[in-house]
Amino acid sequence: MSMTFTTDLAAVRARVSRCAREAGLSDARIIDLVLAAGEITANTVRHTHSAGTLDVWHDASEIVCEVKDKGFIRDPLAGTRRPAADALHGHGLWLVRRLCDRVEIRSDETGSTIRLYMFLGK
Repeated sequence: MSMTFTTDLAAVRARVSRCAREAGLSDARIIDLVLAAGEITANTVRHTHSAGTLDVWHDASEIVCEVKDKGFIRDPLAGTRRPAADALHGHGLWLVRRLCDRVEIRSDETGSTIRLYMFLGK
């Protein structure tokens, strides 16, 4: 079930937390996933000025959070390089890539889709 968000990121975090708990993710990993999803959805609010959608699902081996928005990420390596300590931007995606087991980013002029994966049982 999709959830549309504009500014209410508390509802986003609550949905991710509830779904992660139902999937059987450990408490520490729930915190990591909520933080990562919160960062991605905050980027939607901050950079696109439009609504985004969140979907969360899982199977026996992993949980996936998918965020879609109308933004365009120009850098195909976004978040893969550690930002400089004095950089004003770029820390969020870098952090997300360290919190999640896998991150997929697809982006073009029509919008972006970011998937956050966490393995269950870790």
